[in-house]
Amino acid sequence: MNIGIVCYPTFGGSGVVATELGTYLAKKGHKVHFITYSQPVRLDILEENIYYHEVNVQDYPLFQYQPYELALSSKMVDTVLNEGIEILHVHYAIPHAYAAYMAKKILADKGINIPVITTLHGTDITLVGRNPSYKPAVTFSINHSDYVTSVSESLKKETVKFFVVGKDIKVIPNFIDLSLYQGKKCAKAILAAEGERIITHISNFRKVKRINDVVNIFYQINKEVPSKLIMLGDGPERENAEELAKQLGIQQQVSFLGKTNEIERVLCMSDLFLLPSETESFGLAALEAMAAKVPVISSNTGGLPEVNLHGITGFTANVGDIDAMAAFGLSILKDDEQHKKMSLAAFARAEEFSIEKILPLYEDLYKMALAENVVLD
Repeated sequence: MNIGIVCYPTFGGSGVVATELGTYLAKKGHKVHFITYSQPVRLDILEENIYYHEVNVQDYPLFQYQPYELALSSKMVDTVLNEGIEILHVHYAIPHAYAAYMAKKILADKGINIPVITTLHGTDITLVGRNPSYKPAVTFSINHSDYVTSVSESLKKETVKFFVVGKDIKVIPNFIDLSLYQGKKCAKAILAAEGERIITHISNFRKVKRINDVVNIFYQINKEVPSKLIMLGDGPERENAEELAKQLGIQQQVSFLGKTNEIERVLCMSDLFLLPSETESFGLAALEAMAAKVPVISSNTGGLPEVNLHGITGFTANVGDIDAMAAFGLSILKDDEQHKKMSLAAFARAEEFSIEKILPLYEDLYKMALAENVVLD
């Protein structure tokens, strides 16, 4: 198949999933064309069957805000015409699904009917999409996609709850490449002294991630278990978290490593992963930790309970319940037998989301879309 993928090229979950999906489709012999405004951070454009098409937005003084949707739609049309793309798979409703609809209508005028699949990832529905300024466009885009998928049952329910959806939404969960976590040299001495436990958090450091909760949970754990907190990622809440660590007197035990491509390497050194988010549509960071055999302490919101099984792969607690999360963390770290048991269970759970199991679900959907080639109203 000849597939066009539209995504955000950033470190966020939707961009990572889209990039890795395209990479593995290419490895299976499909031609994959990424259409976005810059090269996705995890994309190797030198790999066979992978092509990158940059969306250029011209800077005209007339526009206070540059019309990215218009440029994106035009680029999709040009790429379909020039590269013979058979199907468009857009990740994140805003503005990708809306732009894809316009591209589809333009192509229809040229006698080309191309199926559009929209994958909902989270904040495009739970946060941005609910904004009154965007809600009509999001609703329209969902209902005028040929097929719609969501990354969790929780997100599907949220979508149906807040939007008038006439489309059947198919749940295809996020996935993990387990091979990335095999054979890593886990030299824990790089990050911690002998006998210290390593606790990790990964996110984009937005308010919804409750970064201060991470620091406060670690503060309680550190009182009883010698440990280090490794913070991976960056964002608006980083400065507040750094200041909180100083106020609590644990700044020497907390390391902020920023954005890095060494996620798998750090996780293989970790003993516990913290994800106390306000909401998570899936919890890809938790799955990454589990693939590295790291038990997870998370909130019980959104799609997290679908990934992190309470009492099996780690523990879940109510949003903001720092005491409970710290107590759960201590119970794991103080009991080597429980830690080992949960580590193995976490990996076994991660195996259920392996790319080898999830990729065929997308391939089957593509084949169905091409076979039916639905004509939109």
